[in-house]
Amino acid sequence: MAHKKRPAHHNRSKKTGKVPLAPATKVPKTPSPSEQADGSPKPANPKAARPARNGDDSAVSSLRCYNIPDYRLERPEFRIFMSGEGSNVEYRVEGDLSAAPPPIRESKYLSRERCIEIYRWMLLNRRMEVALENLYKQGKVVGGVYFGLGQEGCSCASAYALGPDDWLGPMIRNQGAMLVRGFAARDIMRQYMAKGDSPTWGRDASSHFGDWQRRNVCAPISMLGELIGVMAGVCLGARLQGKNVAGLTYIGDGGQSTGVAYESLNFAAVQKLGLVLIVENNLWGYSTPSDMQFCVKDLAERAIAYGIPGVIVDGTDPCQVYDATHEACERARRGEGPTLIEAKMMRMKGHAIHDAAQYVPAPLFEYWRARDPITRFENYLVNDKRWLTAEGNHKLIEDVERELEADRDAAVASPMPDPETDKTHQGVYCDPSCHSIKPKYGPIVAKPRETGATGSKPVEAAVHLK
Repeated sequence: MAHKKRPAHHNRSKKTGKVPLAPATKVPKTPSPSEQADGSPKPANPKAARPARNGDDSAVSSLRCYNIPDYRLERPEFRIFMSGEGSNVEYRVEGDLSAAPPPIRESKYLSRERCIEIYRWMLLNRRMEVALENLYKQGKVVGGVYFGLGQEGCSCASAYALGPDDWLGPMIRNQGAMLVRGFAARDIMRQYMAKGDSPTWGRDASSHFGDWQRRNVCAPISMLGELIGVMAGVCLGARLQGKNVAGLTYIGDGGQSTGVAYESLNFAAVQKLGLVLIVENNLWGYSTPSDMQFCVKDLAERAIAYGIPGVIVDGTDPCQVYDATHEACERARRGEGPTLIEAKMMRMKGHAIHDAAQYVPAPLFEYWRARDPITRFENYLVNDKRWLTAEGNHKLIEDVERELEADRDAAVASPMPDPETDKTHQGVYCDPSCHSIKPKYGPIVAKPRETGATGSKPVEAAVHLK
């Protein structure tokens, strides 16, 4: 006797009693969001939006789609891959690299004067790194030098968006951000030369210095990703003292894959701390191309997993970088939590001065050389906006070179530390008599608990970990 076919609701698992889900239907990739009237993309929306229902939507309706705003005026499509065998293996690039560079996007916030000021910082950043390379070749630099060639627009424009109470946590390529935050070029050059009057008095070299007292700058940390947690802690500490601040830091496309980067960003998201994280996707994690590091197309997509806004910008366009960072800092100061900004650009030198970057395909260098941030911003200011005359631009460049030359000479003339006679800054280790560290904004803000039948209860912190 034939068995009758069971209704769908009877088709349950014997173990769980649940109805098995149908296979997920593949949904076409969501297109980029439409731009607003002023040409800028719609603001980030970290919340999910359900796709439209058509017929049987039992599987499709449970899927969520997200949009990541993309401020870029150009979205290049190319792929870096390995080719060859044995000792003849090399990286090659595939795609159209013939396009002309895009224009600079008009800023929603920057005035003429502020654009020119950012341009000046970028020039000083570039000239200082050229001087450091020459000092290294003369044997005057202790250790290596890490360059941000091609990334000056990202470093300088992002740091320029910070307010006086905000904090900066720079990485090794963000020397432009250090300049914007108040360090002189001579400070950075003295540090690289380990001079006795350098920020660390010759006790350390490279970029490991900061200033938490006056400039709100945390020193870089060599272990990549660690600074994200430090900046989240800075924002938490400020909140405990009754103030919301923005804490800006950076990570590369390679460093963002570290476990501590995920843990720290998740902590900042849960606590709604004012962390502003710029992922400098410069295409290379040392000698490994981005295409061989991760499967997502855009690293900004990872913001979705934390429930925070993500945005993509052209890292060679200072106006895009500034606008995105400005809006992220505003969110942070309102207590709305962190933002992840992916800045796409190219590291135009090797990992450090010892790395000749011969593994990079030559056409890729040529493509990004045409997108040099300083050249494009100069053209924007002089030819497009006419905010600078050719004579004014020439004078500005001369002033920067004159300042850099004076700073270089002062740094070279500075004495090396004398281990026998220099007693001013003895300590590698700090003892109780060294100095006291007081709260930056004041004591912890507390509020009284509700009074019960037994009388008043002890106070508790206004903000605490969940």
